[in-house]
Amino acid sequence: MKCLAILTVRNEGAFLLEWLAHHRAVGFTDFLIYSNDCDDGSDKMLDRLDSLGQITHVRNDGPHDRGVQWAALKHADQHPLVKTADWILPLDIDEFVNIHVGDHTLDALLTALPDATAITLTWRLFGNAGVVTYQDKPITEQFCLAAPVVMNWPWRASMFKSLFRNDGTYRKLGVHRPKSPVEDRLDQARWFDGHGRELDDSIKRSRLFSRFGQNNYGLVQLNHYALGAMESYVLKRERGRSNRDDSGAGMSYWVDRNWCSDEDRSIARITPKSDQILAGFKSDRLLNDLHKVSVVWRKQRFEKLMKMEDLRALFGRLITTPPSRPLTRQQARPLLQLAQRHSHKPH
Repeated sequence: MKCLAILTVRNEGAFLLEWLAHHRAVGFTDFLIYSNDCDDGSDKMLDRLDSLGQITHVRNDGPHDRGVQWAALKHADQHPLVKTADWILPLDIDEFVNIHVGDHTLDALLTALPDATAITLTWRLFGNAGVVTYQDKPITEQFCLAAPVVMNWPWRASMFKSLFRNDGTYRKLGVHRPKSPVEDRLDQARWFDGHGRELDDSIKRSRLFSRFGQNNYGLVQLNHYALGAMESYVLKRERGRSNRDDSGAGMSYWVDRNWCSDEDRSIARITPKSDQILAGFKSDRLLNDLHKVSVVWRKQRFEKLMKMEDLRALFGRLITTPPSRPLTRQQARPLLQLAQRHSHKPH
C-alpha cells in the first residue's frame, strides 16, 4: 500500500529531518516535497534526500499568484506519485500525525476504520510553553503543552487535514481536504473523524471543521506545532504563510494558537522508531552537514531580523504575552452564537 505525504517548505531545513523521520515511522511510504526560494539550504537537503531515494523533491520557486502551497498542489495533481498513491495526506512542516491505536501506524489506523474513504485529522494545537530561544532539539520533545481535548473556542481549534483514499472520488488536491468531487462517486464516499465516528454528507463537499466542542482525537490527532520558539516565530512572520504570500503571522495568529493548559506526550510512543530513522539520516555526512548549515542560518537570520524595529517589537510582545486561556462552554457561548449567525465556519 502506497501512502503519500505532500509537503511544501521554505527555509525549514532545521526541522526537516525530524518531520521526515517521524512520518516514515508512522508508515508513510512516499514523500512528494516542494521547496521554494530557500536561503537556508533546505533545497540542497531535499536534493540529497531525493538522491538517497527517501523523497521526491520538486523546486517550486515563485512568484505565485495564489501562494506557493496552492501552486505546489496544482502541480502535484499531475505528478506520477499522486496518480499511483493509495492514500494521500497534504501536510505542513509543523504538523505531525499522532495515531493512538495499535502500534501507532497508518496500518493500525486504517485497520480500525476499514470502511473509511477519508479520515479527518483534527489539529491539536501545541503552544509555545514560554520557550524563547530556538534550539536544535526535536520539536515533539520541546513542546508538550497543548490545548484541552475539548475546545470551545476558537473555531480554528477544530480544523483538520484529510487523509483520503485516492480512488477517483476527488479530482484535485486541497490544503485541508480534496477538491472537485466526481458527483456520481460521492454516494459511495465514507468520511470518518479522528474519533472513529462516521460523518454526515455535508463533509463530502466543503467542510473544514470537525465536531466543534467535542473530543475528536480518540483514534488519531494532528499535532500542530504552529508557534515553536519565539525566535523561530519571528522568522515565520518574515517568511509569510505558505498558502498566502502576503500574509505573515502576527499577534492574532499567536494568541489563537498559544494553548498550554494540558500536557500531551502521547506522540513519544513512536519516538524509538523515529529516532532510529533520524539517526540513519544523520549518518550521511552530507545530509548532517546540511542540517547544521540550516541551524546556523536560522540563528544568524534571527540576529539580522532584530535590526528591524517592527520585528523587535513583535519579539517583545511574544515575551510579554501569557498563554491563551481556554474558555468554558458558557464563556464561549456568545462567541459561538455570533459565529453561527455570521459565518459557516464553526460546524
